Amino acid sequence: MARVLYSASMSLDGYIAGPGGDMSWLTPFIQPNPEADALAGRIGALLIGNRTFTGDDPNSGTDAEGAFGGTWSGPQFVVTHSPPADGGPDGVQYVSDVVLGLDRAEEAAKDGYVAVLGADIARQCLALGRLHEVLVFVEPVLLGAGTRLLDVPGGTNVALRPRSATHHGHETNLWMDVLP
Repeated sequence: MARVLYSASMSLDGYIAGPGGDMSWLTPFIQPNPEADALAGRIGALLIGNRTFTGDDPNSGTDAEGAFGGTWSGPQFVVTHSPPADGGPDGVQYVSDVVLGLDRAEEAAKDGYVAVLGADIARQCLALGRLHEVLVFVEPVLLGAGTRLLDVPGGTNVALRPRSATHHGHETNLWMDVLP
């Protein structure tokens, strides 16, 4: 059965995007990361928020454009209330809510991961009790404002169990299990 994983690069002060969804802050920190590279091969499907899907890509215009530095391809499920009239890119399915998106992504992922991209979608998965793991790539920068990693539903505590903490270059990778 698929596991649902939220992964994101984050500033030390807890932001995954700058003001207005700006992702250019991440460009100077893009480098090979063996843990992230290995993860890409274990992902069976993506569940993506519309703002994330249509937003900035710090690899835009390079051969590393796209999910996981352009190394990943496969089924993508974008949660939106306004799907494009032209049907959108190949391999992308638009769904109207997170539950439907999760159901389809888990089916498509089989025994792999459903990788969640987008803070609001991750928050909704957590609220549904369907987020299993969190992997954060902490970058050595303070943004001061923007989109936070994850706003916990209702401001409640969510227990996490550390799985691993590793370092690659300037990044610190923190992998946690979400406890029931």
